[in-house]
Amino acid sequence: MSQAVDAVEVIATKRDGGQLSNQQIDWVIAAYTRGEVAEEQMSALAMAILLNGMTRAEVFRWTEAMISSGVRMQLAPQALGGRPTTDKHSTGGVGDKITLPLAPLVAACGAAVPQLSGRGLGHTGGTLDKLESIAGWRATLTGDEFMAQLREVGAVICAASDDLAPADKKLYRLRDVTGTVESIPLIASSIMSKKIAEGTGALVLDVKVGSGAFMKDLGRARELAETMVALGTDHGVRTVALLTDMQTPLGLTAGNALEVRESVEVLQGGGPADVVELTLALASEMLEAAGLAGVDPADRLQDGSAMDVWRRMVQAQGGDPDAPLPEARETHSVPAPADGVLVGLDAHAVGVAAWRLGAGRARKEDPVQAGAGVVMHAKPGATVRGGEPLFTLHTDTPERFERAAEVLSAAVVIAPEGSSPDLPPLVLDRVVAR
Repeated sequence: MSQAVDAVEVIATKRDGGQLSNQQIDWVIAAYTRGEVAEEQMSALAMAILLNGMTRAEVFRWTEAMISSGVRMQLAPQALGGRPTTDKHSTGGVGDKITLPLAPLVAACGAAVPQLSGRGLGHTGGTLDKLESIAGWRATLTGDEFMAQLREVGAVICAASDDLAPADKKLYRLRDVTGTVESIPLIASSIMSKKIAEGTGALVLDVKVGSGAFMKDLGRARELAETMVALGTDHGVRTVALLTDMQTPLGLTAGNALEVRESVEVLQGGGPADVVELTLALASEMLEAAGLAGVDPADRLQDGSAMDVWRRMVQAQGGDPDAPLPEARETHSVPAPADGVLVGLDAHAVGVAAWRLGAGRARKEDPVQAGAGVVMHAKPGATVRGGEPLFTLHTDTPERFERAAEVLSAAVVIAPEGSSPDLPPLVLDRVVAR
């Protein structure tokens, strides 16, 4: 490649609304990963991208360059006992424990599910934090362990290795401190570079919309979904997205061990209706994308086979599925303020409350409390009685109760008895390749 490219030229091209060439993109990603492009230069480029956007061709090449900064895993069905690979990515929400029942459920239907997950930050929970509340469970696997578990169990939920899209890790940290997180091309390429490098043959995206989601606005959420579906399709991965509601938390719990317990209830054939509904909707999409559309995932929840895969998956990563889950040392009840019908329950406020109780972190290096979080005793549409418990707060540090209860006081809307809440459907739309 010619060395005629330099960082200032790349920045100026995008600053002036131009389209970056393949050569410019390949060079700037590789040079930044090697440390040859300064942080302030990449900051300027990220801001120019935020302000001026990218074409489909630019986003494709940018994503390809980030994938090329590390390894690309090979997950051919013939190496996995003939199982086709299919994966899910959620953009994050409150009470979003769907990965936990979903991965073993889809594996029980005959697919291989290579789920590389992350930790929580701020008001949204992380899948790895939830699973680490299980005694002995470990998030880090070697490449050989990963492949063996995928082949023998059919599902893996673990941390991504450092050599998977390392350019993304470096750029993500920079975006976080430079006000450029909201750029849709940069969000899409960040998510999809890791998922494509993971080597899955099919991918279903759960793009959350609402107060508890990263995307509050349906229009921007759809734009993100369309960008990611195009990226997956252009890279040869069968990709579909569901836009799903995150105005209200999913399920009745927000917090690590609390959500694991609720996930196990789903795998036992019970659990909250919204968690079951979304788990089955995403499972059906994953199976269809993997060429297994004839299998009904609801049957695998009811016959216990999904639960069997869950136990084997947990055990394969050192966990004890029979060990009691951690419980917080202290609890505190928050009563309903009045009689009536609960017509609003703000997901963001519930997520912030769980975070304040110790279930989440403000910085990536912060510890989390496995037992901390919020249990909700009613969801929108339910009749409530003033003075009766609406939330139970869990934490090891009771001095946190006051601030958590404070944010929850603004989370609730109660209407007179006989009112009917105007609730959106859980699945708002479906986005496919165009």
